[in-house]
Amino acid sequence: MTAPALLRGLFDRAVEVADPMRSLSAYLPPKPSGRVVVVGAGKASARMAEAVERAWGPCEGLVITRYGYARACQGIEIVEAAHPVPDEAGEVATRRMLALLHSLGEEDFVLALISGGGSALLTAPAAGITLAEKRALTQALLASGASIGDINGIRKEVSAVKGGRLAAAAYPARMLALMISDVPGDNPGDIASGPTVGYRGDAVRALATLDRWGVTPPDAIGDFLAAGGDPVRPDDPRLSRVENVVYAAPSQSLAAAAEMARARGLTVEMLGDALEGEARRIAADHAALARARQQGLTPGAAGHLILSGGELTVTRRGGGSGGPNAEYALALAIALKGAPGIHALACDTDGVDGAAEVAGALIGPGTLSKAAAAGIDPEAALADNDSHGFFAATGEQVVTGPTLTNVNDFRAILVERQT
Repeated sequence: MTAPALLRGLFDRAVEVADPMRSLSAYLPPKPSGRVVVVGAGKASARMAEAVERAWGPCEGLVITRYGYARACQGIEIVEAAHPVPDEAGEVATRRMLALLHSLGEEDFVLALISGGGSALLTAPAAGITLAEKRALTQALLASGASIGDINGIRKEVSAVKGGRLAAAAYPARMLALMISDVPGDNPGDIASGPTVGYRGDAVRALATLDRWGVTPPDAIGDFLAAGGDPVRPDDPRLSRVENVVYAAPSQSLAAAAEMARARGLTVEMLGDALEGEARRIAADHAALARARQQGLTPGAAGHLILSGGELTVTRRGGGSGGPNAEYALALAIALKGAPGIHALACDTDGVDGAAEVAGALIGPGTLSKAAAAGIDPEAALADNDSHGFFAATGEQVVTGPTLTNVNDFRAILVERQT
């Protein structure tokens, strides 16, 4: 098996393990008697709904997923909306979802299906804030290089549905929230900005965070934060009947890939499932690590695999098309300078790197030579944040289509001994 084929196989295994159709049913209770309503949002939410109905049969409900990620369900309505910048379809569906939950009583049961991407798909700006203003804020934050934790913290502050507000709308009904984590640390309050998890709120900190990343919010958002926001705190009585369960996480997918690699005789080095930071800086560190590991390989060694997950960021300075995984791969190729025996893959498990329908990229010793043959300058492409354009030219993009799950980034570096 070639190195690129092996790396792609490891990625496919990581995605397979996170498929809701394989894993969700084990966490479902018997279907409750009485009225049962299923709601949800995220890139995996339609697949989660499909898995629920396979176990429970037709259900009432409404789930919002990304365009192209819908699944045919028996009773649950699936609505598609925009990601990563919210659109009107997402807002209309979210308002309908809140109205549905407000109609429930104490004897009713809500199953909430939450996965990464829900922060954009589940969108209902707080009172006095328009969707256009929320879109402008989101676009500015995504371009700033802010961490996902900082972005989601601000999203909570200016939302009518995140930060526990979805669960509060369902009270006094009982709610079980099943979640697929795509965030470092797997904190339920960070997944999709915590629509079923209360938070203490800190509008002052949110304003300071915006200032730190050089983002000037629209006036209505600035005024709302200056007035202190309107948080749903963890001890709010409306959250007393909610149970939150994270049932799938990046660590499980990385572990499955590691097991597959070890079965092929590779030694595996796990850097963790929660790496954060600027993609090009992390890539430079990983290139140095790969070179060091190559020097330490003994004769006869099958090879060394370096695995990592998490969510890297890109500070947009150019006008190209790219995402954190492709930018990481491009910066890694530049740092390795065509080093023989080192191949790598960096992909997002949801099949979308940034806003493009590209999961990420593969690189190897020939990547820079391919670029030269195509007349592409790697350094210029990196400076323009045009990693997707670069790998389209070298033929090394990884395109999966909708994977119907989302457990964050997957990075693998295969290091082979050179004689």
